Amino acid sequence: MTNKLEAGQIIEGKVTGIQPYGAFVSVDEETQGLVHISEITHGYVKDINEHLSVGDEVKVKVINVDDERNKVSLSIRATEEAPKANTEKPKKQAASTQSNDSAGFNTLKDKLQEWINQSDNK
Repeated sequence: MTNKLEAGQIIEGKVTGIQPYGAFVSVDEETQGLVHISEITHGYVKDINEHLSVGDEVKVKVINVDDERNKVSLSIRATEEAPKANTEKPKKQAASTQSNDSAGFNTLKDKLQEWINQSDNK
């Protein structure tokens, strides 16, 4: 393992493999590290293949270097600016009234009295 890498460094690398849990990135001829799925991008990542492909050039930040285990932990997310949180409250939509003939979602509580009346009429 090379001692050239230190935690906090931002370097260029190339994606060499993709697994369900993360992507392997080669940072030089001798060193390959893992970008865990949680470090791919901000937000939830279901499928890494939607974000990365083998051969992609990526900018990564070195999170941890474990010389004893020959492991390098990397992050792509740490090199990107976090998305701004939406501070605007969602606008409330006016509740639409539906006639009994219209199709749509009604809770059981809303429909119960209607069903009772229908069964009494039969």
